[in-house]
Amino acid sequence: MIIEPNTAPILYDVGFKKGNLLMQNLKLIDRHGKPIAIGDIVRIVALSPEFIANFPQEDQMLIDSMVGKFFKIYGIDEFGHPWVSREWHDEAGLLQSHIIALDPEEMERV
Repeated sequence: MIIEPNTAPILYDVGFKKGNLLMQNLKLIDRHGKPIAIGDIVRIVALSPEFIANFPQEDQMLIDSMVGKFFKIYGIDEFGHPWVSREWHDEAGLLQSHIIALDPEEMERV
């Protein structure tokens, strides 16, 4: 799993990068083997405690609360991981976000 908090990830539109050898070899699937594509809705079914522990203490509950929720796949990184994003407003009212990449066993397509 990849984490890039507070940075913009390099994302690939599979249609745009179709000729790229890396993208041709990707097998984007969920935990049931269903194909995953940009725009699909997935439910996060698990995130490892080790992954969640990488976040600052104040963000861990927010990341953990993503389990069981539905997210739209908005991009695919150079390693073939589909990306989802969560946004919220902090105590000061400022917009915050986390972008995470999911492994197949962490999601199911709806």
